[in-house]
Amino acid sequence: MGAISSTIQSLPPVGDFVHLTPDAYRVALNIFQYFPLFTTIEWLTPYYPAGKSSLQSSALNIPGRLGWTIMELVGPLNLLNILRTQTPQLGIASLPLPNKLVVALYLIHYVNRAIVSPLMAPSVSPTHVLIVASAAVFNWLNSTCLAGWVLGYGVLLEGFDSSAGGGGGVVSSASAGNSTAVWVTSLLGTLVFALGMAGNIYSERTLFRLRREEVSRRSSSSSSSPSKDTKKESKSKSKSKESNKYSKVYVIPPAKGPFTSILYPHYVFEWAEWFGFALAGIAIQPLVVPSLIAGVGSKTAVTAVSPLRLAPWFVPAVKVAGALGLPVPLAGLAFAVNTVANLLPHARWGRKWYVERFGEEGVKGRGAVVPWCSWF
Repeated sequence: MGAISSTIQSLPPVGDFVHLTPDAYRVALNIFQYFPLFTTIEWLTPYYPAGKSSLQSSALNIPGRLGWTIMELVGPLNLLNILRTQTPQLGIASLPLPNKLVVALYLIHYVNRAIVSPLMAPSVSPTHVLIVASAAVFNWLNSTCLAGWVLGYGVLLEGFDSSAGGGGGVVSSASAGNSTAVWVTSLLGTLVFALGMAGNIYSERTLFRLRREEVSRRSSSSSSSPSKDTKKESKSKSKSKESNKYSKVYVIPPAKGPFTSILYPHYVFEWAEWFGFALAGIAIQPLVVPSLIAGVGSKTAVTAVSPLRLAPWFVPAVKVAGALGLPVPLAGLAFAVNTVANLLPHARWGRKWYVERFGEEGVKGRGAVVPWCSWF
């Protein structure tokens, strides 16, 4: 208890996470990098009261579209608020171009994710408040880390000699920001992000279209067949008017296009999207913020005082980046890795759901996210 108490007492004040300071950024990043450990629970149980596996009768449900929008808007709103409060003299518009690029990519994704997708979906099943709350916490923590990254905050990595200035890498982006390798990598990352987002949207919209077509097919089939019990049918129709006609209507996508060899290409495209996002951000520059940086006009990254002990799975990336003389976009990389860690068990359980519902003949040997792999 004494160790826990001393740890809590050493944490920055809550206000430091709202008006983000370098040390609060380090604490948030330190917590967020270990998120994959929490996702081990998702491998043990298919319990996920949202989407296909939602609990329709739970008293703790939130309407699907509302819950989806709430939990996804937390991230962009938090990011914009931190940037607004930490750049009062300069304004968000005066961020260096690479920093603005990262913000723009993030906001573009979440405009689609939080607003467009819920409106485009045929129906969104009720979502348990537990899912909404946990997703909101994830998005808040993630956007807090991304805000510190965009602000050019650095962290000292325990066990490494140099400061991870301006984005969480061994090499400071202040020194590496003008190198050809950095800019080429950033442009390549932006391209990967764009392709990943396009593939994600296309795959998701395909699923939406298939659900609409299935409802239309069922409707045409039922109208062409004479009913034996008109009263019973009219009662059923009156009840269905109370709910969305697409609710709980699912189909297995045909084995073509992005669904040829896997069942969840929209997950894979989203992973590509966020790894591209991380690469796009290696050119992030430290800011010139007089209130935060000693010496007006300097471009020295503001660095947290206490060192960060890097999670083991990030050490190889940091070493490779150091050898190549490139900064490590730790916050962006953590986001990408954590997205994979979160969605991979969902994809595996989802494949099992498809097999139980449509049989192996419907799945056609496809993997969840790995081509033709029954395990993944």
